[in-house]
Amino acid sequence: MTKDMQLKALSKFFASKGVVTMDLAEYKAVGNDVPLKDFMLRRAFGSWNRVLSAQNNRYPVVLAEPKKVAPKPAPKKVVKKEKKDVK
Repeated sequence: MTKDMQLKALSKFFASKGVVTMDLAEYKAVGNDVPLKDFMLRRAFGSWNRVLSAQNNRYPVVLAEPKKVAPKPAPKKVVKKEKKDVK
């Protein structure tokens, strides 16, 4: 597996978890659900910080932000005109 393929898999994994990045302890804590073991990534890139830096430069994780809904305008009050008695 090439470095590019490793970073793409890591980026998809982060997106599926809903995070932009994970530190090494969090990544290890996920267990066997990770696409690549941490030692394979560190072997290819040298350190975990280099893995994250390369992943962020090549395949940055963009989390979908919830769409902002414009607030509905308050309903206008209907003012009844009072009839005045003219004498």
